[in-house]
Amino acid sequence: MIRFAKEIAVAAIATAALGSASVAAAGDYGSNSKAKPDIVDTAVAAGSFNTLAAALEAADLVDTLKGDGPFTVFAPTDAAFAALPAGTVESLLKPENKDQLVAVLTYHVVAGKVEAADVVKLDSATTVNGADVSIAAGDSGVTVDNANVVQTDIMASNGVIHVIDAVILP
Repeated sequence: MIRFAKEIAVAAIATAALGSASVAAAGDYGSNSKAKPDIVDTAVAAGSFNTLAAALEAADLVDTLKGDGPFTVFAPTDAAFAALPAGTVESLLKPENKDQLVAVLTYHVVAGKVEAADVVKLDSATTVNGADVSIAAGDSGVTVDNANVVQTDIMASNGVIHVIDAVILP
């Protein structure tokens, strides 16, 4: 059950990250659309979450994040992954490091749908990997484990994505 929850979290994160970049281009899927895409499809359509998408695939979390949810994903952009020390992403994507990759990805996912109006009322949240992330809201914005939230409330059929500017590590 814990592994399933972690897989769900990772998928949610990937979807969330991809989704935020594409929201402006894709719109809100208004009344002409019968259903919003899930977190993963939203993220893939965004085009700015290629690293997250690759990580979700390597961790076998895509199907999980396409599940019913709901999930809240704090999704790092490609630039956030690029800011990690040289070789970090490549190392995490190796098959022998899959458990570590799953731990990192599921640290970006919270079970349930937590919109921005609720996030700002929290000082922490328990992630799908079981560890807590710290949350701080102030005049300069919201941070999750010192990553800045740069876009909020990207809605998907199975949850919500909040874009962050750094990869957070458990």
